[in-house]
Amino acid sequence: MSSRAAIRYAKALLEQAGEANIQDVIFGDMRSVYDTIQGSRELQVALQSPVIKAEDKKQILEKIFTDQDKLTLSLIRVLAANRRTDILGQVAKSFVDLYKTQKGIKDAKVITAVPLTDAMEEKVMAKVKQLTGSQSVTLTNEVDANILGGFILRVGDVQYDASIRNQFENLKKQFTSQYN
Repeated sequence: MSSRAAIRYAKALLEQAGEANIQDVIFGDMRSVYDTIQGSRELQVALQSPVIKAEDKKQILEKIFTDQDKLTLSLIRVLAANRRTDILGQVAKSFVDLYKTQKGIKDAKVITAVPLTDAMEEKVMAKVKQLTGSQSVTLTNEVDANILGGFILRVGDVQYDASIRNQFENLKKQFTSQYN
């Protein structure tokens, strides 16, 4: 959950990126920033630490994110100056969410027992686009052998469970309710 401050920074960044016509570039930067912070426990601890000086945090971040756009680096400097580097991950996540909302991009996740083939992925994408009415969908595939077969599709808050495991569970519930 992002703080209100993180959302404000993200909105300001989205507005600046829009004015400079580089929203797509900053979107890529913010995804990278978010993934990097989420992937490094040491970085998370350093950004949260009250012992590490704001200037040192800024230098750490500038060394890590050398390939980012100057607007992204400007955000890092502003957060450091305001002693808010601890919310950089939240700002990045908020920016990604705001960007996706603005562009009408929907996130979908499909869980399968085996990795999706290209043909299966196309069919799932077509179904998600039909269900959401959005032509812009990002699909991630998670493999979970415990579902045995079939799939579980999550789009936003909606979940469609067509897994064999779920069908077995439903069958089990029917048998136990009939014979108890």
